[in-house]
Amino acid sequence: MTLPDILLEDDDLVAFDKPSGLPVAPGPADRKAAASLLGLARPRYGEAFAAVHRLDTEASGVVLCAKTKAALDFLSGQFQSKTVRKVQLAVAVVALADPAAQPPPGTRGAAGLLAPEFTVDLDIGPDPTAPGRVRIYRRSGGKPGLTTFRVLETFGRFAWLECRPLTGRTHQVRVHLAAVGAPVLNDPLYGDAEEKLLLSDFKRGYKGREAERPLIGRLALHGSLLGFTHPGTRAPVEVVAPLPREFEVALRTLRRYARRP
Repeated sequence: MTLPDILLEDDDLVAFDKPSGLPVAPGPADRKAAASLLGLARPRYGEAFAAVHRLDTEASGVVLCAKTKAALDFLSGQFQSKTVRKVQLAVAVVALADPAAQPPPGTRGAAGLLAPEFTVDLDIGPDPTAPGRVRIYRRSGGKPGLTTFRVLETFGRFAWLECRPLTGRTHQVRVHLAAVGAPVLNDPLYGDAEEKLLLSDFKRGYKGREAERPLIGRLALHGSLLGFTHPGTRAPVEVVAPLPREFEVALRTLRRYARRP
């Protein structure tokens, strides 16, 4: 396994384009430290090299790392003070709202579809019944979680979303979307494993259903942008991770076939 593509590097920091499936750091029981972003990077940069934040293993996108303790402290302070601009892109599966568990007000528009822009303000904390998962806490027990969303495009029951997490809770975007009845496509923890994005659902006369593969076969969540103040120059910086090819192909296909009259 090789080090992921570098989006930005200087004397203070490195920003990687982490692929889906690669953890930022090894888990407590993972003895193969090289099977993580930090495990791959430390032979080059040294043991003091550290990730400033985390990105879900199943997600792709920008991961910011610091080369020095001073840079780590300065950048971490921005995440803690919530001044970092974070943009994630997601394909969500929009289900009809469950009358027994209505989503938060303002998240749904006409005919039960997602509102063009909406905010989810729901506390998040560990799920005591399922290690590795989190859940929504509507009274006490969780920590504040705030995410704003914008619907960029819709394709039937699928929506292409811009997600801006304003807090930094584990699985925040994923659990907030699940809470409004629109989980991220291919989310093994908070979504429906039976939901697949298939061309045959949109293209008339499609042949080859027996061997058909989903247009997106991984968690449909991508960390697109990080905006922060540089620890050395104190200038504003934006790092953008290009959209994975799988996403590009899927969107191009949907725009062609899912918008027919």
